[in-house]
Amino acid sequence: MEDPSRKEEPARVLNVLEALKQASHELQAHPGSNSDDSAIKALLELETESETILSQDPHLSTLSEHLSNLKTLVQTLQRSRGRSLRSFLTRRVSTHSISRVAGSIESEIQAWIDRESTENLTKALQDPFNNEDELMKLLTQFEDRLLQGFNRELQDLVLRAKVFSSLETILCDSNCSKRIREQSAYAVAALIRFNKDVFVGQVLMGPTIHALLTVASTHSVKVLCALIKSIKSPLVDEIESNGEIPKIISFLDVKDLQMKMVAMDCILEIGYFGRKEAIEAMLEQGLVKKLVELQRSELGGDLIEIGRLNEEEEENVSVGGGVMETKRESRQRRFLESHPFASCVAKFAVQLEVGEGLRQREKRAFKQEILMRVREASVSDAEAATIVAEVLWGSSP
Repeated sequence: MEDPSRKEEPARVLNVLEALKQASHELQAHPGSNSDDSAIKALLELETESETILSQDPHLSTLSEHLSNLKTLVQTLQRSRGRSLRSFLTRRVSTHSISRVAGSIESEIQAWIDRESTENLTKALQDPFNNEDELMKLLTQFEDRLLQGFNRELQDLVLRAKVFSSLETILCDSNCSKRIREQSAYAVAALIRFNKDVFVGQVLMGPTIHALLTVASTHSVKVLCALIKSIKSPLVDEIESNGEIPKIISFLDVKDLQMKMVAMDCILEIGYFGRKEAIEAMLEQGLVKKLVELQRSELGGDLIEIGRLNEEEEENVSVGGGVMETKRESRQRRFLESHPFASCVAKFAVQLEVGEGLRQREKRAFKQEILMRVREASVSDAEAATIVAEVLWGSSP
């Protein structure tokens, strides 16, 4: 039978190292504090407590040396409290050295945590059905760590462990629960933000896009939208060449409002970055007709009329957090919150107009085609006139 203490040991090591990391972080900000400073006291107390723990892990030998050096530097700083030039210079040098060593301690601890976390995640991904709650926790922690910014050592760990491939396997496995697949998708998006140059090729060449659309949830489409923003036209090209445009457009027909809204966001991003073939594919799927219907619905409307109301009301009103806006802006914001598809035809047209994917002559041609399709889809001359006016002049009141 396995000794329970063996399971508790990694958690105990992590707790000690997290405390060391926090104390060293605080010490970097205030390296010249006196010996009674809480950060210094915590580090010195933990240095004594952690001797046994550090000696058991070869990866922590450097950390042990840094802690020993820190103790010596603090003692030197304590002895240099006089007012002589020598004491002043000694304090300056010691303070700088303490800050540097504290930074090294924090880096060493983070490297250890990254190694342990990556190893644990890799093992959990190999058997996603064993402990779903633990895997969710590890995936969330991994995403949070990536979003802290680029780190070369962490990238090397991720590449050696082939984490991206494991995440993609989970994402494509229909036997895995939806929440595990969604969280894996968020981790993939975090990897792209972490270092687009390294991981974008794996997204473009693999089944990630198709898998996200197969999951067909608000979370998976949000991830797709985020990937489009990060990778831009090359990802839209891949979506179009794989024949995925109709699937995205079809999400506008679902009953779930949140799904409709994230689908709309995705369509607007495709409109901004998409080249001619992608825009043509959307229009061929009857996108303009669907947008006209959404704008006609109770969740739609147009911003032209809102812009005409109370234009003289320009006095500022507080909207929280110290932010100020005019009454007109407040009215418009509240309207948009309750009418997410207001002026959606014009919003799409504006994305094409200001976007990066089309040439100027293509933009002009698509604008005319949108106007033609608006007239065909409208149920009255008044509706057509309003939408056409918004498309011609933009959706802003």
